[in-house]
Amino acid sequence: MGRQHTRAAIVKEFQGVGRDLMALGLLSLHAGNLSLRRDGRVFITRTGSRLDHLEAEDIVETPLHPGKPGHPRASMELPAHLAIYATAGVEAIVHAHPPSAIALSFVTDRFIPLDSEGAILLREVPVIRARRAVASPEVGRRAAAHLRDHRIVIVARHGSFAVGRSLEEALSITTTLEMSAKIMLMVRSLRGAPGRGQRVGARRP
Repeated sequence: MGRQHTRAAIVKEFQGVGRDLMALGLLSLHAGNLSLRRDGRVFITRTGSRLDHLEAEDIVETPLHPGKPGHPRASMELPAHLAIYATAGVEAIVHAHPPSAIALSFVTDRFIPLDSEGAILLREVPVIRARRAVASPEVGRRAAAHLRDHRIVIVARHGSFAVGRSLEEALSITTTLEMSAKIMLMVRSLRGAPGRGQRVGARRP
């Protein structure tokens, strides 16, 4: 009974965060993935699932240890999630595709928010560049290393990985990133855009 209740609570948490991600425009229809670490296991969305219409069968259970075979239907980003859990000591991961943050990843190697909330909550956000951005072991390793000291990273041209003690916390960090990125783009449109290679956010208004 206890395990069933825990599973039901996990499914409910996944469903709420998945709906919010889609409603906030942080995902396209079959993109993104969520995971939770619980009692030596990982619960993760299945590959190709719609995060705004998650059913219990869309959330699969897989071993936490990267050396053990993963669930065959787990998200293709499972290796990145496992690398982050092994290194960063977190309980939840949200992988989203926030459009404003992705846009900025084309012109900067780290994002420093200009707005007060972003500056307090995020400080700075590393941008990872890799030849292969999706389902990439390299991205998993580098994201894990950054997420020991940061709450979110951007994978250039692809999306973000946010961590927290719950999916709600990781969602909140993702929304902070996207809001800060939108503000940055607005400021740049008023100032004139810096050339490629300049550090975005280096000069505050």
